[in-house]
Amino acid sequence: MPTIFIWKGRTEEGALVTGETEAESEGELLLSLRKSGIIPRYVKEKQEKKFFSLGKVSQKDILFFTRQFATLFASGVPVVQAFDALIGQIKNKNFKKILIQMRNDIEKGSSLADSMRRHPRVFSSLFVNMVRAGEEGGMLDKVLQRMADYFEKMIKLKRKIIGAMIYPSLVIAVAILVVAIIMIFVIPTFAKLFAEMGLDLPLPTRITIAMSNFMAKSGIFIFLGIIIFFVFVKFFRRSENGRKITDSIFLRIPVLGTILLKASLSRFSRTLGTLLGSGVPILNSMEISARASGNKVIEDVVIDMKEDITAGKSLTEVLKSKPEIFPPIFVQMVNVGESTGATDEMLNKVADFYDEEVDNAVANLMSMLEPALIVFLGVTIGFIVVSLYLPIFKLGEIAGKGG
Repeated sequence: MPTIFIWKGRTEEGALVTGETEAESEGELLLSLRKSGIIPRYVKEKQEKKFFSLGKVSQKDILFFTRQFATLFASGVPVVQAFDALIGQIKNKNFKKILIQMRNDIEKGSSLADSMRRHPRVFSSLFVNMVRAGEEGGMLDKVLQRMADYFEKMIKLKRKIIGAMIYPSLVIAVAILVVAIIMIFVIPTFAKLFAEMGLDLPLPTRITIAMSNFMAKSGIFIFLGIIIFFVFVKFFRRSENGRKITDSIFLRIPVLGTILLKASLSRFSRTLGTLLGSGVPILNSMEISARASGNKVIEDVVIDMKEDITAGKSLTEVLKSKPEIFPPIFVQMVNVGESTGATDEMLNKVADFYDEEVDNAVANLMSMLEPALIVFLGVTIGFIVVSLYLPIFKLGEIAGKGG
């Protein structure tokens, strides 16, 4: 069944070209492009846009299927019978429908990899290439177990990243909300009281009341502006250039940028190690791993590195040429792996190392954030309280002198 691929490449003269081409497989397309004098830099299956969906297939669904299917297949259960056993256990209706289609395709003679390739919204090119290599190498059971382990670690890493991004956002939002409530609902009561008394207000009190008036009048516009900004960013990131710009900005954010970079390096190295260990060619492995990194900046850097690999350079050499992305420890560990003939194992160790680094960085972020929030709220609320009581103290002094 032909598939439409989106691709980018360079001509022999160095000109950048792009296109959409229908082909039976990614390998067939790559061969066709090279025959046409085009050096491919990026190839991806085009996904159909659907306005209606029966439900998204989650990573947990795919993990459950992969783990259970690997166990059944390793126990000697034929592929079709394994599908029959699993279809009844799947609760996601959309996923169940897809598995039934795959089961029927396999029964008609299709390979497992080809049946997966027909559902790119569920099974990534990583999964398809791994399964294809496993089928061709006669080690499908090991590949499926490896994929299950891979998905499990990716899910854990995703949770850490979500925690690192959501928790600070919630904490900051709560702090802003507390201050906003005080400014919008509490301060105006005092401002009205002071106006009725005709007091000459000190500077801190005037600042507090001015901020309160500003938030009361403009708060709704600020809130709408924030919503519009996030919606804009979401749509902006749908373009490749938009993703690259925003991902570059994210990497520059203090503390959080470091966490995101380490998480991307973990995803890249684990994906590359898993693919190489399963027998997938290095150029295909690098392209898939680039997309799996989850960061457009890293993706483009790795795609560019493919040309150096094609020219005969080692993985260590091309990684070393990109010090802004790949730290010395990353390069050194890969170098040891290449020297000992265990590149795939060392890449997985690199991923484990960066997973631990992400754990430590997230823990440090949490430990810094809580006291910072306490200090922020303490200083802010303290300033507001003092500014409100200054006129009252002044009124007391006047009354004392008058008495």
